[in-house]
Amino acid sequence: MAALNEEQVMLRDMAREWADNESPVTAFRKLRDAGSATGFDPEAWSAIGAMGWAGIVIPEEFGGSAFGYLSLGLVVEQLGRNLAATPLGATAVAASAIVMGSSDKAKKDWLPRLASGEAIATLAIDDGSSHDMKFTANVDGGKLSGTKPFVAEGDGADAFVVAAADGLYLVAKGEGVTVSTRHMADSRSHAAVTFKHAPAERLGDTALTQAIVDRAAAVTAAEMLGMAESAFRQTLDYLKQRVQFGQVLSSFQALQHRMAKMLTELELMRSAVEGALEAIDAGRSDVDQAVSLGKAVANDTLRLVSREMVQLHGGVGMTDEFDAGLYLKRAAVLETMWGTASWHRDRFGRLNGY
Repeated sequence: MAALNEEQVMLRDMAREWADNESPVTAFRKLRDAGSATGFDPEAWSAIGAMGWAGIVIPEEFGGSAFGYLSLGLVVEQLGRNLAATPLGATAVAASAIVMGSSDKAKKDWLPRLASGEAIATLAIDDGSSHDMKFTANVDGGKLSGTKPFVAEGDGADAFVVAAADGLYLVAKGEGVTVSTRHMADSRSHAAVTFKHAPAERLGDTALTQAIVDRAAAVTAAEMLGMAESAFRQTLDYLKQRVQFGQVLSSFQALQHRMAKMLTELELMRSAVEGALEAIDAGRSDVDQAVSLGKAVANDTLRLVSREMVQLHGGVGMTDEFDAGLYLKRAAVLETMWGTASWHRDRFGRLNGY
């Protein structure tokens, strides 16, 4: 578990309070049922911008706070607890691509707007349904062409950080960009985005692409941590209340063993995820290994906890009236984003010479 400073504790507690009061799971249900075009609540996003969360990893000179990735992870974790539908993670990581990139024009034009929440950005990286770090998009004369079939938060994005064969490019929504909504199991914003001779600003080479993908994986793992913690607590509360055979379910030893297993896996997950975020902030040389460890553990643990949440709720766990299914569906999508557990285990092994 990371050692948090006073400011980080305050930030975490503030995010938890806001998420519980302003963005509970019922808020996500309303968005889902309304079929929101952008996949998020504009008023909630405006509040997030006003609180400065959109600028957590953006330098102060561009309107951000430069609090770092561990701080961003703390906020994303609290939002993940309630399945809050916001483009915060996508926008923050896309902003990092601009910060770390070589284009001063992109920094001047976009970072202040992203830090305030005025604009939304996202990553358009993978060319297929699975994460393999192989890219076919190409740039000719400053014009980018290619298709990215699964772009999270693509419906409401104003700008896209796009992976091409030779590196990362920034493309604004508009000329040469076609966005088509995809309906996924988690009822969140996903889009297929086609770029046809779209004006593109170069940000960096393939090394920058890998660095940004690692940051995206770490932030996604932080959301998964919040989801897993909440799913565990909700399941525990249910077992303490539900009576069968004249006893509360939490008194049955077999169920106690299953809950104990989840609790120990959650503690490991927190250490691995926060370790990845801290590695990014410290600029360590083994960020790639730390991220693969964190994402692999996050995938395995959330998969376990979300499935157990459904199982231990019994029949009602399969109904839409309870929230268990919402966590299971979001978990299934996040597991595949930025690499499955097996993909990251294989990568971790290769990085260590196996």
